Amino acid sequence: QVRLVESGGGLVQAGGSLTLSCAASGFTFSKYHMAWFRQAPGKAREFVAGILDNGGSTDYIESVKSRFAISRDNAKNTVTLQMNSLKPEDTAVYYCAGDFRYGPLLHAAPAYDYWGQGTQVTVSS
Repeated sequence: QVRLVESGGGLVQAGGSLTLSCAASGFTFSKYHMAWFRQAPGKAREFVAGILDNGGSTDYIESVKSRFAISRDNAKNTVTLQMNSLKPEDTAVYYCAGDFRYGPLLHAAPAYDYWGQGTQVTVSS
């Protein structure tokens, strides 16, 4: 049974930091590109950051570059999103997702095969 379980969300003041973790099981994690998406109320789900299956390359949306860092540990089947200098506009439910693909990281949510249940991140001003 495939599972992606996110943890680490919460309430933080603007300028603070949070670390999100995603634990994967039930599939060959090292063969999947992994990504973090987020969805704010009334908005579409958007790609935030992604990392290739071998960890060799990462990608970020412009608004989080230099503030967020994605990493993975294929030995532990985990992917992490370190979020620094958080802003109120980062408030959203954050989802971990996996994509089995020979090719680059994609930003489109439908491309991803597996999803976690999400974790809430709230940044107060």
